[in-house]
Amino acid sequence: MTDARVCDLVVPCRDEARALPEALAHVPERFSVIVVDNGSRDGTAEVARELGARVVHEAVAGYGAAVDAGVRASRAPYVAVMDGDGSMDAADLDPLLDAVLAGRATMALGRRRPVSSGVWPWHARAGTTLLAAWIRRSTGLALHDLAPMRVCPREDLVALDLRDRRFGYPLELMLGAARAGWTVEEHDIAYRARAAGTRSKVSGSVRGTVRTALDFAKVMR
Repeated sequence: MTDARVCDLVVPCRDEARALPEALAHVPERFSVIVVDNGSRDGTAEVARELGARVVHEAVAGYGAAVDAGVRASRAPYVAVMDGDGSMDAADLDPLLDAVLAGRATMALGRRRPVSSGVWPWHARAGTTLLAAWIRRSTGLALHDLAPMRVCPREDLVALDLRDRRFGYPLELMLGAARAGWTVEEHDIAYRARAAGTRSKVSGSVRGTVRTALDFAKVMR
């Protein structure tokens, strides 16, 4: 089983053509890549195909909509999710998949560790820290980040029936996982500057962070 591509890697993208070559450069052999083009205007889909990825188009804008489209397009027994901005090393997916295959966790998560100063804007990092603390208190899940990289069984994820289609999706995932009795295992992953010429929809501005916080608030109600 270790030699087969047992896990689909879903990469939600909007205008990440410049970032994809770096983002997909070190995808482990056990993973097949599904790039979800969420309304890009910069040739993201074409670049993804050139890099050997399967492309799925999702017209409804939003992180949750893009991830859900990729998960439903997947046919592998396990599914992973990673941002397509080049800020994470896809090679870090291997130990996450190992943790799930070994039965140590229902879902293995990446915990971002910045490789240099200025990589993670203070407002985004502070928001993540506060929200992760709230999740720990509310659910008992031992996590310190919002799973920007993660691996879990596909059928279990679909069974959670997550409904948020915007940036509240990761929070809804954690709350749903806790209700379903999932176990989680967190791994440190390198977090670097996103690809030149691209901008984060969340942490790229205080406005983006505030908008994301509002999405989280809706899920927390």
